[in-house]
Amino acid sequence: MRPTIAPFPLARPRRRRRTPALRAMVREHALTPSDLIWPIFVTEGEDREDEVASMPGVTRRTVDRAVAAAQEARDLGIPCLCVFPHVDPSLKSAACEEAWSPDSLSNRAFRAIKAAVPEVALMSDVALDPYNVAGHDGLVRDGRVLNDESVEALVRMAVSQAEAGADILGPSDMMDGRVGAIRAALEEGGHSDTAILAYSAKYASAFYGPFRDAVGASGALAGSTAGEGKQTYQMDPANTEEALRMIERDLSEGADMVMVKPGMPYLDIVRRVHEAFAVPTFAYQVSGEYAMIAAAAANGWLDRDEAVLESLIAFKRAGCDGVLSYFAPEAARALSR
Repeated sequence: MRPTIAPFPLARPRRRRRTPALRAMVREHALTPSDLIWPIFVTEGEDREDEVASMPGVTRRTVDRAVAAAQEARDLGIPCLCVFPHVDPSLKSAACEEAWSPDSLSNRAFRAIKAAVPEVALMSDVALDPYNVAGHDGLVRDGRVLNDESVEALVRMAVSQAEAGADILGPSDMMDGRVGAIRAALEEGGHSDTAILAYSAKYASAFYGPFRDAVGASGALAGSTAGEGKQTYQMDPANTEEALRMIERDLSEGADMVMVKPGMPYLDIVRRVHEAFAVPTFAYQVSGEYAMIAAAAANGWLDRDEAVLESLIAFKRAGCDGVLSYFAPEAARALSR
């Protein structure tokens, strides 16, 4: 006896896709402005913004304009800004002393924003490249990027940022042992409430180029004689298991949250970290990712709003608790629509 075959499919997934209301009811992941951290660049001067040529639409802002950006973030529901400095070349040195000056550009921005918009969280960048004549994230001697001496400098930098009002410190240097050293110094200095979001799985990526332009490190790095470049301390893009070891190490040293960087090319790493550790996990949609979408949209090759939101929901789907993205303000406005 032949089985009876229904003249129509019993399962019709399209029923759930028929209207916006039905799609919203069964949507598995959601993106909101509170999932976003907005990276901004600060520069010297007053009441000025200079566009970063390789990141159309992204600017370097003077401190007063950074305060205005914080007010915009608050109004859009974006909970956190990450501040990166564009340091005057005259302040760069081999010893990077400006990195922990109480009056460094970043520290002045932290104090100004906290005074005006205290409800917005501030994240710092703990790395020496903006202050280093060699353009590296650590101190350089005889063509080598030094580890332990760099950690000592990074600790001084981190403590100065905590004192200036940073809520979250972001060690992005990839020196061994820096998270534990920073955590110990914060505890000893009375900053036990200051959080660490460690760039734990930071890869040596080609996607960082526009960022280096934005902070003024490209030229110095190109002229550096230190080893192979940042490949001596940032991770090999071919490695996965190593990322999990780096995450485990930083958590054991006192990191409160961890990050994978870059973002979309490494969503497989995000998923593995999320599943293995179940800790707050972030990813950075880096400057090269921004530049690709912005350039394609400018040429009419894709819809910018749709591409931005699709790219950001991919981070949430992979397991991110939040995303650092230069698209944060426009994404927040698009979500409100």
